[in-house]
Amino acid sequence: MSKFMITISEKAKEKIFEIRKAENHSNDHNIRVSVKGGGCSGLMYDLNFDSTIVEKDQIFEDKGIKILVDKKSLLYLLGTTLDFSDGLNGKGFQFINPNATRTCGCGESFSV
Repeated sequence: MSKFMITISEKAKEKIFEIRKAENHSNDHNIRVSVKGGGCSGLMYDLNFDSTIVEKDQIFEDKGIKILVDKKSLLYLLGTTLDFSDGLNGKGFQFINPNATRTCGCGESFSV
């Protein structure tokens, strides 16, 4: 994995395809990952489907999925892997972010 990319684990890929199909999104609906202020650690991840690519987006592709990131969020997310867990400790998408110096217990917010 390159520290200059955003990647997706095999489990996350399978879940993205499953959700995309269940919500009737076409294949031109990409994944948009961004960082917003908030949460118990100061910054929160935001993940959703988006069919719009804007000029300032950085586009990554991994395992057949395009990942869109706005320039403001990019510095916080470089080197991050999007994973999915369905274990006893919680179910949902997880961000394995080497830039985060602190994360909250729920894993949805972080600080750098």
